[in-house]
Amino acid sequence: MYLPEYRMTGWEPFSGLRALQREMDSLLDGYSHRSRSDFAVNVWSNGEKAVVSAELPGCDAADIEISTLKDFLTITGKVKQEETIKDAVCHRAERSCGEFSRTIRLPFEVEQDKAKASYSQGVLTVELARAEASKPQKIKIESA
Repeated sequence: MYLPEYRMTGWEPFSGLRALQREMDSLLDGYSHRSRSDFAVNVWSNGEKAVVSAELPGCDAADIEISTLKDFLTITGKVKQEETIKDAVCHRAERSCGEFSRTIRLPFEVEQDKAKASYSQGVLTVELARAEASKPQKIKIESA
């Protein structure tokens, strides 16, 4: 049972929770699983284009697919399971493998036929031109 600890500085009401958290972290160490759809993404834009970069370590460029629809970008692919030593016991498995998919909403609609993509050192970069129809239009004011 966890009880709050008394210290020289006085009573600390959350010390019991911290002790429980340390014990749970220790118990679960080595069993964490991260979904492949949790990969990190950055999105930048200006008035003319958006640039999306995504960390996809362990992927082959041939195993990545990119599609756009209006103001959405979808990245799908797979990471192959790494080769292991025959009859080996796994002591820690933190690197995930398998299929993944993530859809990101962009700040505006894009021209699908003008998209460019590159993949280098585990980072996918997609450059997307803004659709003409989504650009702000000036309205001429007529005076009476």
